[in-house]
Amino acid sequence: MKSLISQDKPVERLVIFILGLLIMSLGIVLVITANLGSAPWDILNIGLHLQFGLTIGSWAIIVGFFILLIAAILSKKFPPFGALLNMVLVGVFIDFFILLPYMNTPSTLFTRWLMFLIGLIIMGYGMGIYISAKLGAGPRDSLMIVLSEKFGASIAKTRLFMEAIVLGIGWILGGPVSWGTIIYAILIGRIAGWSIPQCTKWMAYILNRNERTVKNIQQQKMEREAK
Repeated sequence: MKSLISQDKPVERLVIFILGLLIMSLGIVLVITANLGSAPWDILNIGLHLQFGLTIGSWAIIVGFFILLIAAILSKKFPPFGALLNMVLVGVFIDFFILLPYMNTPSTLFTRWLMFLIGLIIMGYGMGIYISAKLGAGPRDSLMIVLSEKFGASIAKTRLFMEAIVLGIGWILGGPVSWGTIIYAILIGRIAGWSIPQCTKWMAYILNRNERTVKNIQQQKMEREAK
């Protein structure tokens, strides 16, 4: 919570943060629904869902909780507010979108790939929006940073190691590993590389515009009072 309170314009940042998580979750569900293979962590959540029941969103929250717990133990620090909120809301939003009546796997391969690619783009821009709010990383990124610092490995190697293990466990549990998983691995970094700088600029513009609007209103009020 301190990370939110210490920021300027905390309400606006929180709204943008939640909006970004909502958009990212929609992208995740579109990719899952296309049924062409998913991201490693989603494969794990789907595998757990297939083997033990509960919803995919519920497993996203449960897995996120244990990830944050491990990160907190290793770093000896309480998880940041943004990571906790990310863990809960992404799971809730995923289940919400999955339950929508029109969220069905398309009948043709072309439309399935179209859904997959659109979902990937939406996911990347949702990620950029929530990151631009600067309220903290999600559970997976929090653990990645802690492991990297703990063992002196690079962020890239740490992430590759984590996702390889998660992918293997998810595949054993019956999660959907396919060509889409490879496409995801190739494209998501590039999409994030485009979306994060763009969303950061949008974020700065929105906050500055609101500030200018408030100043203009105050100035107009002072001018009316002076007459």
